[in-house]
Amino acid sequence: MAISISAPTDRRARTQPRVVLAICCLSLLIVGMDATAVNVALPAIRQDLDASVSGLQWTTAAYTVSLASLLMLGGSTGDRLGRARVFQLGLALFTVASLGCSLAPGIEWLIAFRVLQGVGGSMLNPVAMSIIRNTFEDPAERARAIGVWAAVVGVSMALGPVLGGALVELSWRAVFLVNIPIGLVAIALTARFVPESRAPRPRRPDPLGQLLVIVMLATATSAIIEGPGLGWGSPPIVALAVTAAVALLALVRHELRTSDPLIELRFFTSRPFAASTVIAVATFMAFGGFLFVNTLYLQEVRGLSPVGAGLCTLPMALMTVLAGPIAGRVVASRGARGPLVVGGLGLGVGSVMLVSLGPDTSLAWLLLAYCAFGLGFGAVNPPITNTAVSGMPPSQAGVAAAVASTSRQIGQTVGVALVGAVATAGVGDSLHADLSPASHPAWWLIGALGVAVVALGLAASTSAAQASATRTARRLAEASVRA
Repeated sequence: MAISISAPTDRRARTQPRVVLAICCLSLLIVGMDATAVNVALPAIRQDLDASVSGLQWTTAAYTVSLASLLMLGGSTGDRLGRARVFQLGLALFTVASLGCSLAPGIEWLIAFRVLQGVGGSMLNPVAMSIIRNTFEDPAERARAIGVWAAVVGVSMALGPVLGGALVELSWRAVFLVNIPIGLVAIALTARFVPESRAPRPRRPDPLGQLLVIVMLATATSAIIEGPGLGWGSPPIVALAVTAAVALLALVRHELRTSDPLIELRFFTSRPFAASTVIAVATFMAFGGFLFVNTLYLQEVRGLSPVGAGLCTLPMALMTVLAGPIAGRVVASRGARGPLVVGGLGLGVGSVMLVSLGPDTSLAWLLLAYCAFGLGFGAVNPPITNTAVSGMPPSQAGVAAAVASTSRQIGQTVGVALVGAVATAGVGDSLHADLSPASHPAWWLIGALGVAVVALGLAASTSAAQASATRTARRLAEASVRA
């Protein structure tokens, strides 16, 4: 009798963490795919809603700006109010906003619902990582779980254009409709399998810090997107840039003085953590800019259909799918240096291969560049996430994970805005005729970001850097005990 009772219990105990990981990955899948699937739909949205290039940039940036602005609040709110509860709320908001996007009658409405999508998404990624951090107590199992989760980051974003291309053949609105059944299933599974958890000492809200983050990101993104049209020296752009700089300085000053800061600046005394944050920004700047410009190039210059453009990016997606899990296992067994170096080289080589891009560039050469870039992108994600949460006290797992996720979204936001601005600066009335030569400086910029990833990866994996991580973890743990 004892065996018949304990066996199912043991089996359930072994199965539940895997189910929890699958649910977290499912939520990440829709958030990541939505960030990139929309890129393939941009030409169709432009035609259907009569949108400008800056309107298309805002369609992407509205989502990533709101997501990046609120990720740290989402992580700390989950630690305070209950991770499963906040996770379900985020899924519900994201699902409702996706329905709104699919029904948007104009570009302004679409941008507004994209903001709401970002609000919902901000409650998913950091909370999911916190759930994983507290579900897998064994460090080796946690590293493997984080490796899987981090691989899904890259996989979801790389597969987005492929799925988006297929859906746009039906309608660009289908790109958003597909999120609804996935969101509903994830809500039901969360209610059934994810246990509720909270931090032993919840962090108090930091409304001023949150406001300053929103102002800083919104004004900086606005300046970059609107700068080419209004002129970089025009009063509105200068005012936006100054506001962003003042908000950043005020944020640092405020966070250093408050007892429960929105951004825990003590994390950055760990050199690997600080380096992983900058690497995340650089990597996703490269990815966001690479995907935005390539989407316009494939459809506007080469005249491919949305599904054709999506299929062209399939090699990038496949290399990301292959590289992500392998990099996660390497990080767990040998550390982050190798994957970071390989990742940075892949990003740089894939971009530099396109510096002479033209309307008649060989398709084989184009696909080879996509393979190199996908390899780099897949290799970088696992070490970013693992470094962000390893060694951090469980009570601050949500905030630490939110910093890593925020870095990704900031990078993608800036990448779309900055690389898009550089690539389209020389475009006149015709994207078809002007985009290819005008984009050449953008590929050099993305290549430089790959070089930066390699340099930072080497610097973050020295013995001195690891010693700083150990000291930071000890100080945070001691401060948590005293509190």
